[in-house]
Amino acid sequence: MSAALNRYDAALERRLRDALPADALRLDAADRIAYGYDNSSLRGLPDAIVLAQDAQQVRSVVEACRAARCALIARGRGTNTTGASVAPEGGVVLSFERMDRLLELDPAARVAVVEPGLLNGALQTAAAAEGLFWPPDPTSAPFSSIGGNLACNAGGPRTVKYGACRDNTLGLAAIAGSGEALRAGGPYTKLASGYDLTRLLVGSEGSLALITRAELRLVPKPPELAALRALYRDAGAAAQAVARLMRQPIAPCALEFMDGECLRLARERGGADLPAAGALLMIEVDGEGAALEAAALELERAARGEGLVALERARDAAQREALWSARRALSPALRSLAPGKINEDVVVPVMRLPALVDGLRELSGRHALPILCFGHAGNGNLHVNLLYHPDDPAEAARAQDCLAAVFDLVLALGGMPSGEHGIGLAKRAFLERALDADTLAIMRRIKTAFDPDGILNPGKLLRS
Repeated sequence: MSAALNRYDAALERRLRDALPADALRLDAADRIAYGYDNSSLRGLPDAIVLAQDAQQVRSVVEACRAARCALIARGRGTNTTGASVAPEGGVVLSFERMDRLLELDPAARVAVVEPGLLNGALQTAAAAEGLFWPPDPTSAPFSSIGGNLACNAGGPRTVKYGACRDNTLGLAAIAGSGEALRAGGPYTKLASGYDLTRLLVGSEGSLALITRAELRLVPKPPELAALRALYRDAGAAAQAVARLMRQPIAPCALEFMDGECLRLARERGGADLPAAGALLMIEVDGEGAALEAAALELERAARGEGLVALERARDAAQREALWSARRALSPALRSLAPGKINEDVVVPVMRLPALVDGLRELSGRHALPILCFGHAGNGNLHVNLLYHPDDPAEAARAQDCLAAVFDLVLALGGMPSGEHGIGLAKRAFLERALDADTLAIMRRIKTAFDPDGILNPGKLLRS
């Protein structure tokens, strides 16, 4: 985008009032503040809030903002951690919270048709009644929207076997920044007809088009689950075990990692029933009967090796739930170590996970800061938490230096700055380092084709 966008003005307000129901446009200060932040530390004060109810209203808002050359920021439920739904320089925030219907659920075709404001958890409840589920299961699933999940290609523990949003979205309807309505894909699992715009829009963080409907691939719920908890002497031994586990012919349906400091916090501050160890792997496999037992035994064998301290298998659903308690106890306990937390969701090739874990341990010592790691080891996607005291200028400066070194390490290992949270504002500079100039230029041309005036989520993902 070559020229700066205009600010919200009276002409745009009149056009929005003409296109929307009376209660769909919010201008009072309290509403603007409430929609001015997400789950990141970033803030912004939008000029107006729009609560759209259907695709035609979305199109009218896009057309009005384009005519006025005013920024338009899409918003789900504000659970994003990168500032992607923040309006740092004002503009219009379009919330999809009123477009929250489950339009269709077809068990025979294993397809759900949804509006973007539907909560992930609401879809899971409806699908479960038919013996199905939608694989993306981020921690925020009970209160994050499908549209928000699609915007950043959210994943979760089941991604290791079933894939993230891109792998489980069949089709989309959307309004481009040009105001054009587009249709991508459809309710079928096999397609060879034109460009795959569905996969392009998923993960584009509302910078190309605003999704108004999605057709999602549902998967049968597995009849049985087996859960294993493996404790290791140190994080390096656990990372080596991940490499062994991912070489097995039967993929685990979850493979989660926690380092030793995470275990200590979960035990001492979160009340989890855990022995002392240097690292933990939570391993799940799904299936039925003898096949499930055989797969669990193979994963048990792969988990054994140098540095294993203890290996436990859940005997029933209640014990399986108990094994996961350490993972759930972790997040609330993190800030007890230090009030400041920088949480990054880096991703590296799985075979380089041991090098990532070793490198992070070295950076922690070099910068004299705690670095706690947990996350989706089967995808090479770790949540790297740098903990510091913001009121200590020297420590805050070390945290920023350490963060830059973390991304240096990730890029050196062939990784990328985000595995599932997206880029938003927070990681834009690191994306520019991760991608070459030609790739960035092509991405900018794609942005221009969909959004000629650069009104959609300006400055997010790509620099304006």
